[in-house]
Amino acid sequence: MFIEISGFLFLLIIVVLVFASSKYGYEIFSELDPEGQLQKINENPKKFRMGTVLVVFEHFVIVALAISLFLAFSSFNLMLGILWLVTRGTEGLIQVYNKKRYLGLLDVAKKYSDASDADKEPLSNMALDILKSKNSTFSVAQILFSIGTLAYSIVFAIYATVVPVAIGWFGIIASVIYGLGNVITRAKPDSKVLWNLGGLLIWIFELILGGWLLFGPRPIAHVPL
Repeated sequence: MFIEISGFLFLLIIVVLVFASSKYGYEIFSELDPEGQLQKINENPKKFRMGTVLVVFEHFVIVALAISLFLAFSSFNLMLGILWLVTRGTEGLIQVYNKKRYLGLLDVAKKYSDASDADKEPLSNMALDILKSKNSTFSVAQILFSIGTLAYSIVFAIYATVVPVAIGWFGIIASVIYGLGNVITRAKPDSKVLWNLGGLLIWIFELILGGWLLFGPRPIAHVPL
């Protein structure tokens, strides 16, 4: 049961994030343009609120996914199970916590639109600080994401579970590339090529993995390779 739940949650995360981005314009990594961001929020505050609420829901789903994967596969390797439970669970929770502050941009945007020119600068600086915090939290969360993804990918690659070994190895490669790309981007913000490549590979990996866990065939027994 937890195998199918995990597959469903993988796909749900992708669907919710794509919907929040395409329908409500949520930016995974925000542009550090406080005046432009505040203006955009004021043009449609409901759109901003709904997009952010959807992403908060996605973060809670990430926590649920970490738990369901642990219940489904930790028997193969308890240490790796604990590792992905802690890292991916923490990833989701710190994102939820940060989004509370990010939603504060609604109040900042309203004050900014009514403020005099002299009062706009401190509000703009406040918005910039919130945007920087959002991006920084996201970067840290994605390092945790890479570690967690690597942990359960190793389990899939080493053990003959319900997931083909090839998918596990693909996850290992994708998570390593994504993790290295994230670290490089934090050191050099203009160097996003490896991170973007890793992100694409991760997206493909989770789509395939989620589909297989939900709809793939089940072996009679789980035997270590």
